[in-house]
Amino acid sequence: MKKFLLAIPVLAIALGGTTACATKKFVRGEVTQVNDKVDTISKSVEENQERTRSNEGRIGEVDQKAAAAGQRAEAAGKSAEEARVAADAVNTRADSIEKAAKRLVYEVVLSEDKGNFKFGQAVMPDETKAELDQLVEKLKSEPNGGFIEIEGHTDNAGSKDLNKRLGMERAENVKRYLYEQHQVPLHKINVISYGEDKPIAPNKTRDGRAQNRRVVIRVLA
Repeated sequence: MKKFLLAIPVLAIALGGTTACATKKFVRGEVTQVNDKVDTISKSVEENQERTRSNEGRIGEVDQKAAAAGQRAEAAGKSAEEARVAADAVNTRADSIEKAAKRLVYEVVLSEDKGNFKFGQAVMPDETKAELDQLVEKLKSEPNGGFIEIEGHTDNAGSKDLNKRLGMERAENVKRYLYEQHQVPLHKINVISYGEDKPIAPNKTRDGRAQNRRVVIRVLA
């Protein structure tokens, strides 16, 4: 009986020791799993941080390239503008030289107040044709030949577009007459219409409007 009673405490101690060992193993196992998870999360965080730094670097490179491209585009725009200004200056200079090289021989003005172009019409009256015949005779006497500029003008009655067309029709009719009746070479004749833009008299009076309805012919040599 005594042996039995002594066996119980020993068994209890043995069982208690076994339980304690099992508990420590369990705890160690749980701690190991937690540590593994922490390590995994740490690695993920580090990888995300690395990717973020890499992306920030690429974004910075893109921003720098975009800024550089913008600067190049701005420089190209300035260069193009400077080239255009330089070209305009050259053209202006060339026009000035060309005008200076040409000498005005004489000028003829065909206006309604002298019996020429009527209001709203481009048809040439007989008076106009007679003046053109005299102009051709003078042109033939010019030893160096001549270049003819024909300007069409109107008063301010009607729209600007209508007057521009009317002025051109008047100038073209003069050109046609010179070519068809006197065989003046077409390459020596230039026509332009100013419409109502260059009046020589006030359009407020009938006489002023009649003076503005005109064709100006300049012979240059």
